[in-house]
Amino acid sequence: MDRRSMVKFAGLAGILAAGAAPAVHAQATVRWRLASSFPKSIDTLMGGAEYMAKQVKAMSGGKFEISVHPGGELMPPLGVLDGVQGGNVEMCHTAPYYFFGKNEAFTLGCAIPFGMGSRQMTAWMLEGNGGKLMSEFYAGYNIVNFPGGNSGTQMGGWYRKEIKTLADMKGLKMRIGGFAGKVLERMGAVPQQIPAGEIYQALEKGTIDAAEWIGPYDDLKLGLFKVAPNYYYPGWWEGGAELDFFVNKKAYDGLSAENKAILDTATRAAHVSIQAEYDAKNPGALKQLVAQKVKVAAFPKAVMDEAFKQSMAIYSELNASNPVWKKIYGDYLAFQKDQLLWDRFSQASFDGYMRGVKLP
Repeated sequence: MDRRSMVKFAGLAGILAAGAAPAVHAQATVRWRLASSFPKSIDTLMGGAEYMAKQVKAMSGGKFEISVHPGGELMPPLGVLDGVQGGNVEMCHTAPYYFFGKNEAFTLGCAIPFGMGSRQMTAWMLEGNGGKLMSEFYAGYNIVNFPGGNSGTQMGGWYRKEIKTLADMKGLKMRIGGFAGKVLERMGAVPQQIPAGEIYQALEKGTIDAAEWIGPYDDLKLGLFKVAPNYYYPGWWEGGAELDFFVNKKAYDGLSAENKAILDTATRAAHVSIQAEYDAKNPGALKQLVAQKVKVAAFPKAVMDEAFKQSMAIYSELNASNPVWKKIYGDYLAFQKDQLLWDRFSQASFDGYMRGVKLP
């Protein structure tokens, strides 16, 4: 080592010994709060948000921490969008279609009746134009969006009485999330938007006649089968409900490039984890429900056909009245058509065969 190098090395050693060098590279500690739209009892969704926060903490060496708060703790479950938009919290975990009252386009980032399935939705959001289009839309609400899981195709809900004909939908008071209520309303039903934690009580008291939540695993935990024993499928309004993490734009812009990358990675990991958990846990939960004498049945074809007809009519009307909807839905529909074409030759064909064979 020559003299000049020795001097440099000695100088650096002195700085390190004095403890000055680490300050040059030290990253400020970031502490965020996340408000969830979901109760603690829904461990799939709350657990997914907590998983994301743990990944952020681990990847940042504890320099970026996000505390996760269940619905109602910091703000009402359906108030989380306003909370993030206004900067009251840095982040939330929610189902975008809860906010269709602000603009129907919110539903396109989550689920629409007879819309895309889970894999199709993930493909559109991450590899198609969906992510870009929804980000442009959400920017108007001062938020940055990240994928937050997908429930997969949901069940059609719990009913105190059987649904045998289209006439049975008339006057039916049903808890249903988001935009699907518009379709049910045209079918003669009376939609109600009630947070998960209040569904059981409303059904038990007869305040509502029916309720949908997600699927067997979460529905079993809510105990809805005890007060409404008729369980219908499929949830035609949620072929693959996409959840989101919404982040306040100012808070996001204040992150370092490293922390932005960490947040992106952690939310994608949570997205996959939530989706996998539903696929893993729903089959066993359905078996438990059947063991409880739950009546599992398909919706009558007349109900499905009328729901499809009314859904397409609403989309046509929105194309004429809502330019934002028209722009995003046009791309959504084109992507969906291609996905259905491919699915016909791949997943649907394979699944159709597998349902007809007997495994050892």
